[in-house]
Amino acid sequence: MNRYPLWKYLVIAAAIVLGFIYTLPNFFGESPAVQVSSAKATVKVDASTLSRVQSSLQKAGLAHTGILFEGSSVKARFADTDTQYRAKDVITQDLNPDPSEPLYIVALNLLPSSPRWLTALRALPMYLGLDLRGGVHFLLQVDMKAAIGKRVDSTVADLRNLMRDKNIRHSGIGRNGNAVEIRFRDEETRGRGRGLILDQLPGLAVAEGTEGSDLKLTVTLKPETEREVRDTSLKQNITTLHNRVNELGVAEPVIQQQGADRIVVQLPGVQDTAKAKDILGRTATLEARLVDGSIEAQSAVTGQGPVPFGSELFKIGRGAPVVLKKQMIFSGEQLTGASATFDDRQQPAVAVNLNDAAGRVLREVSRENIKKPMAVVLFERGKGEVLTVATIQSELGSRFQITGMGSAENSNDLALLLRAGALAAPMEIIEERTIGPSLGAENIRKGFLSTVWGFVAIAVFMSLYYLLFGMISTIALAVNLLLLLALLSLLQLTLTLPGIAAIALTLGMAIDANVLINERIREELRSGVSPQAAIAAGYERAFATILDSNVTTLIAGLALLVFGSGPVKGFAVVHCLGIVTSMFSAVFVSRGLVNLWYGRQKKLSKVSIGQVWKPATTQGKG
Repeated sequence: MNRYPLWKYLVIAAAIVLGFIYTLPNFFGESPAVQVSSAKATVKVDASTLSRVQSSLQKAGLAHTGILFEGSSVKARFADTDTQYRAKDVITQDLNPDPSEPLYIVALNLLPSSPRWLTALRALPMYLGLDLRGGVHFLLQVDMKAAIGKRVDSTVADLRNLMRDKNIRHSGIGRNGNAVEIRFRDEETRGRGRGLILDQLPGLAVAEGTEGSDLKLTVTLKPETEREVRDTSLKQNITTLHNRVNELGVAEPVIQQQGADRIVVQLPGVQDTAKAKDILGRTATLEARLVDGSIEAQSAVTGQGPVPFGSELFKIGRGAPVVLKKQMIFSGEQLTGASATFDDRQQPAVAVNLNDAAGRVLREVSRENIKKPMAVVLFERGKGEVLTVATIQSELGSRFQITGMGSAENSNDLALLLRAGALAAPMEIIEERTIGPSLGAENIRKGFLSTVWGFVAIAVFMSLYYLLFGMISTIALAVNLLLLLALLSLLQLTLTLPGIAAIALTLGMAIDANVLINERIREELRSGVSPQAAIAAGYERAFATILDSNVTTLIAGLALLVFGSGPVKGFAVVHCLGIVTSMFSAVFVSRGLVNLWYGRQKKLSKVSIGQVWKPATTQGKG
């Protein structure tokens, strides 16, 4: 009646072992480290960078406790902060010979001190939020009016070019708010213009009207087009912010959309608010220019002569010089898309889309400069850096390809830079918070103590009131806490102060299920049922109530998760996971322990579950 098959005990044992393994990394703390990431768009961090870092440390006689290449950065771990600071100076001097123009960002960081065997099992500590680790929090408002305004301005240029190319005469094209008005002198021309716009620019809505003796067309963006502009602007800004945050050396930044036009940026471990604001808010622009192939330019490249008038000297990647003409062909604002693709020979390439105005200029320039090189330059902080130089193979237009990328990774990187080299729309910081590391450590200490003392209080009460069954409930509660922490670590979720509050709440909710079970067993004993039958009936009949209460609570938690944001979402994540683990531990694990203790006793006369009062006589079982 009260016996589990072997496989159920194996499931419980496996859950406890895995829970212990994936919770363990949270108790090893963090060790000081140095993180190396790219400071320039054209400089990549790869395995060769790792070798250079190792060589620098070896020459300086600095011992490290581990070094790895992860994602787009190299991280070296050290035994103490003194070695960490010395290593930062050594690596900076070796990787950045010119301090005025650094190629790499060398930042101080903290890395988990977990043993390698745990890391090999992907057993990593959970991330800590700003309120537990310290750092800065920004809430950015994206100016969607400016994004729509940019699109309307480009639409004005597109319409002018379209009317000119198709030889449709008009009396003027002008912007009126977010609408574009085109004036005509006769109905036939207006009809031709209307048909052309609907055919060539499907994202626009066209309405006819009159103003005095003039006939006019009012052109506006369709609702779906406006929605697409907003979504694209927000996504591009988020991508750009991700690229810029790498310069701060933040291991796990949080950059996510909040609502329709806001972006939350959380940088754990960063205390320099001014530097963070400078990096997040700076502007960057892209320009395409022709390479100056004159003899004077070649002399300037080799350093044997001045740069020709009307040209500028730039550097490609890590320092190869190139002279470009000052005249711009198109800018990043005229770029409508860039994606990695393959050319006709199945070699990696980048497909670039421009608006009609830029396409018309590029068509004319490329027609006159076939077999000559063209460069794409990224301007940032007042300095320009060449991203790529490609030869014009044929006449280009609004859509063309940049070939000769060498690898698919290079084409992906260039497409990303072209798309995210600049912010799609201006942003304003509307909320700013800084949390010091000492306050974060104090929050961790208080959160830990509150959870521990809450657990101890529950354990004492349950053990005194329900005796052995109370102790079994306490063990099941400990398993629940173990599994919850293991899930947070396994899923690499971020624990915040509201999350700790959710853990404390989970303890109270989880023990409530065991209280229902124990009281149900007492009722069965009070009715005169045998102890073995009372145990079985208690678990089976209490399960429906436990399930109902947990499902309704889970629905509320999911609502918080879906509609909440920030601290509310952090609370909801831990809350929902806690409900799942409490169902497993309160019912499955606790009954397994009870069955293990009482299940093999055939002539069981009493159970240790505290005082049981019967209606007629006062007879306690305990």
